[in-house]
Amino acid sequence: MKRLAIITVGKTHSGKTTFARALEKELYNSMVIDQDNHAEFINTYYKNLQQVHGPNILKYAISRLIVNYAIEQTDCHLILCNSNRSRKDRSYLIEELFPKDKFIHIIVHFDILYHVLQARVTESQRSTNIFRGAYTNFAEVLNRQQADSLKEDVIDPVEEEAEHLFVIKDNAEAEAVILEILRIARH
Repeated sequence: MKRLAIITVGKTHSGKTTFARALEKELYNSMVIDQDNHAEFINTYYKNLQQVHGPNILKYAISRLIVNYAIEQTDCHLILCNSNRSRKDRSYLIEELFPKDKFIHIIVHFDILYHVLQARVTESQRSTNIFRGAYTNFAEVLNRQQADSLKEDVIDPVEEEAEHLFVIKDNAEAEAVILEILRIARH
């Protein structure tokens, strides 16, 4: 039986982590791989190795190691919880890491209105220990992500990218998406 590779897409505070954790509780033999955990680990124990500017090479290397291990050493369904807003990065995950003969690809796109996200980051109690460089709060992260939305490669997912695409415009829709993913897992 094929495993599920569930890829979340969305800006900060859109509900990706909450959704991933809820899905993990319901989906038998699944695990969340969350890059924020990797960033926090690096910033807690290896801050001096963290580069300030450019791609977060160390975080990506740790994430890749964990994903590869989970693919090769477990039979778990995998829930990748990070922004995944770049089409190129999603293509890499789907085409290179999760082969179609072994995985069913599911993208869950959190398309939450910007003003809703602004309100959430203003009230956020989340740890900022995942930041590097000049960021001091999630409002700055959201503003950068909004500016990045103008970049050519930062585009919303389309149906052709994966076998299944779910778009969540309101977090109240998350439970219905979880139920649909559970149905896919049973078949």
